[in-house]
Amino acid sequence: MSDTSLQNEGPTSGASPSLGIRQAAFIGVGSMVGAGIFSLLGAAGAVAGAAVWISFLLAGLVAGLQGYSFAKFGGRFPSAGGLLEYVRRGYGDGHTTGITAWLVLATNAIVTAMVAISFGSYASSALTDSNKTWIKIFAVLLICVMSLLNVLGSKAVANAQTVVVVVVIGSLTVFAVSTLTNLHPHLLAPSDYPSAKDIISSVALTFFAFLGFGVITFTAKDLPNPRRQLPRAMFLALGIATVIYVAVSIGVFGTLTVEKVIDSGGTALAVAAQPVLGRAGYWLMTVTALFATSGATNAGLFPAGGLSEEMAALGQFPPTLGRRLGGRAPMGLLLTAVIAIVLAAGFDLDAVASIGSAVALVVFTLISIGHLRVRGETGAQAWLLILAVCATTIVFVTFAVTTLVHEPATLVVIAVIVVVSLIVDFWWKSARASPSLRS
Repeated sequence: MSDTSLQNEGPTSGASPSLGIRQAAFIGVGSMVGAGIFSLLGAAGAVAGAAVWISFLLAGLVAGLQGYSFAKFGGRFPSAGGLLEYVRRGYGDGHTTGITAWLVLATNAIVTAMVAISFGSYASSALTDSNKTWIKIFAVLLICVMSLLNVLGSKAVANAQTVVVVVVIGSLTVFAVSTLTNLHPHLLAPSDYPSAKDIISSVALTFFAFLGFGVITFTAKDLPNPRRQLPRAMFLALGIATVIYVAVSIGVFGTLTVEKVIDSGGTALAVAAQPVLGRAGYWLMTVTALFATSGATNAGLFPAGGLSEEMAALGQFPPTLGRRLGGRAPMGLLLTAVIAIVLAAGFDLDAVASIGSAVALVVFTLISIGHLRVRGETGAQAWLLILAVCATTIVFVTFAVTTLVHEPATLVVIAVIVVVSLIVDFWWKSARASPSLRS
């Protein structure tokens, strides 16, 4: 089978559409505004200083370009396979799509485990004085609860994300207003900003706070009119996230010195809130972090079921992964949850913190390149797609030079996942072609 031709149009969801623009957007916001905003400010501040808010604006622009590509693709080809359907449309039903699908499924399980561990850390810090055993227990419990929620369906996921996003946005709004009204303007003076080169290079860090917007593509099958609604949901989610990130970064760096933000690390928001809100500010940020990481875990699990079912129906995955246990629980979701639980309970994932970022950037770039080949069907503007390709490529190269080279464990894990994805894809396609092994 050729990588450049489609054998069929692929399955369509038989379920009636159940989501609106706001719900789809909130699934994306919940995926984006996770633990990243709490841990990212210090690292970004070390590069961009108090100009981190500019870095977030630039990162939002890069995400918007990619969002344009996704929205055009999804509006024309709504699918439970989400962004993997876009890979398929650009490259065909061959190995490119299969390998990417396995790569995304595996990486998603790792990232879900990492976000769950972040939840466990915040929960344990608040309730058990950071007991390491309880960190694991809380992480596993969260994955189990969110897996059950996903079994109940996209409507249940959307309702939960609405609650999460309302709480997170509400809390961060309180934080932003309280800090923005008590700013120390001299801390944000442009005369103290680093060079434009440093600010631009910091986008390689701040862009990762936007990576979760890709999960919105998996809601297309649940939208009554994806051609109209998916772009609106995509840009609404990116707009909300950008406003949050910019306001929070101005509030933090307008309250604390750059050195203090860097030293505070993941607690920078809590430290910045204390001068105005006192001890209540610390607890406000802790609760916000718990909700944010819960939402990110929920959204991380959301694509697994539809992705696996769609890829199985297309022959990219074994039929088993397209089935539902008890007629209800998608096997792809259960597999992702089990892997995430094993990783969260048994491994230290700190050393591979950038794996999701690296893989997502490669996949995003791949999609936009493939989109150029079929833009006549989607109506996308070629110059915007080229700009999206250039932007994500620059971000990835900068990220590789500034971050990945210092994380050998991440590079090893990525290499292992790629090799395993290659082996599994070639094995399955050989098995599928063999009459004696065909399922």
